[in-house]
Amino acid sequence: MKEGFKVRSKLEKIKAEGKKAFIPYIMAGDPNLETTAERLKILEQSGADLIELGVPFSDPLADGPTIQKAAERALSSGTTLKKILQFLNSLKVEIKSPIILMTYLNPVYCYGVKRFFQDASKAGVSGVIFPDLTVEEANPYISLAKKYRIDTIFLVAPTSTFDRIKRIVKASTGFVYYVSITGITGASLKLDSTFQKHIDIVKKAGKPVCLGFGVSNAEEAKYVSQHADGVIVGSAIVKAFHESPEYARDFIKSLREAI
Repeated sequence: MKEGFKVRSKLEKIKAEGKKAFIPYIMAGDPNLETTAERLKILEQSGADLIELGVPFSDPLADGPTIQKAAERALSSGTTLKKILQFLNSLKVEIKSPIILMTYLNPVYCYGVKRFFQDASKAGVSGVIFPDLTVEEANPYISLAKKYRIDTIFLVAPTSTFDRIKRIVKASTGFVYYVSITGITGASLKLDSTFQKHIDIVKKAGKPVCLGFGVSNAEEAKYVSQHADGVIVGSAIVKAFHESPEYARDFIKSLREAI
């Protein structure tokens, strides 16, 4: 990979070492950006390979109750996309793990798409996930992401056809985000032979595949890591931080060890 595309480079390094990537998710600004800075450091110290950072949005499509509530807390504290990028710019020397921003298109469109990629690059953002962006409409975003050396990550669902998988894989420069369930974040994880066959098809398309949605404990993380190149854990970590920061640290370490 060319210099600057840190997500893909990191995943290739981890794979070459015979390991699997641990990608925790938290919501920026939950409950405020000061606390977010502390949590980012905890995630890195606990062995996060990459970190997915959510941008709060009032009308999410894929987020379950836990992440919706986190977004509400973040919005209540005045968190905006502009403040998040300024915040990341101030932290980029301290946080070494590649940061992946997960945001819906509305905040980016309001911010200005080109300006978003410019400022995200300056802030050290390594990757972007737009859950409401289809590959058919993605070319302008992909072009800007490549210009500013930011990896793009698109989602594959259990219902995605082989033709659609090929298009999603082609559009994804960082990794392919495999959504393990046909539902929202935080729903129960059910993995069977059909899942195994489908994720194997995605992996054969030639890009790293990381699985998220529904992974809620170390046992599930361990199982998923046997089939994917990386494991994404969101709602369970957001909930743990909100309920007990002390427990959250131990919980995150247990996920890291399992993966």
